Amino acid sequence: MEFFTPYISNFLFILLRAGIVLLLLPVFGSTTFPPAFRVGLAVAIALVLAPVVQFPTAPAGLVTIIVREVMFGMIFGLAVRFVFFSVEMAGQVMSNATGLSMATAFNPEMGSSTEISQLYSIIAMLLFLALDAHHDLIAIFVKSYEWLPAGTVNVGAMSAAAVAFTTKIFVLAIKLSAPVIIIMLIANIMLGFIYKAAPQMNVFFVGYPVYLFLGFTVMLIGLPVFVFVLSGYFGGIKDEVAKVILMMRQ
Repeated sequence: MEFFTPYISNFLFILLRAGIVLLLLPVFGSTTFPPAFRVGLAVAIALVLAPVVQFPTAPAGLVTIIVREVMFGMIFGLAVRFVFFSVEMAGQVMSNATGLSMATAFNPEMGSSTEISQLYSIIAMLLFLALDAHHDLIAIFVKSYEWLPAGTVNVGAMSAAAVAFTTKIFVLAIKLSAPVIIIMLIANIMLGFIYKAAPQMNVFFVGYPVYLFLGFTVMLIGLPVFVFVLSGYFGGIKDEVAKVILMMRQ
């Protein structure tokens, strides 16, 4: 205890940043992840880093440091979480296009969700763990104190990074759902021609099974492409987060 007493303030500041980051990271921030284990991991990281990380001790700047640490943790978590938000959004778009959005379930991570979104989210989570991306992110978090010491976060650059990641969410969601959207558009156009040729045909009852068949077929065929695209994002997420950290330096 006598050895650790001089580092209590360092421990608390590191625990603040680590706690927020772990709360927002995939897997660690999941509601199904044991909170006790998450808290224990944050405490373990803070204990290891407390003797080697220095924080300003002037009371006048403590509030500013706390605010910047909280904002840094949120941006760090968003930089990783945007892939999972995109997967969830892509699943919702594909469900709406194929008519499967009528079958919804409560997802504790996102609220009301579709079965397709939950399936894709599980695949993304397993891929995230299989590529060992969670270990890379913990290593980047430790390096963040070397690249971006406490109290040196540029708030303006942090806001710009948040806006950039919000844009990437929509771009990636469109990329993942594009095959199904295009096939559904073609199917709607073909059914429109059929309706013009035979107005007495009930297009709704004919089209709904067609939408389901084409939607599931395209999802099954496009699953390797889905895994390939996500693997590219997860493979480069370490460099992406490091780039964001360096952008936030004053």
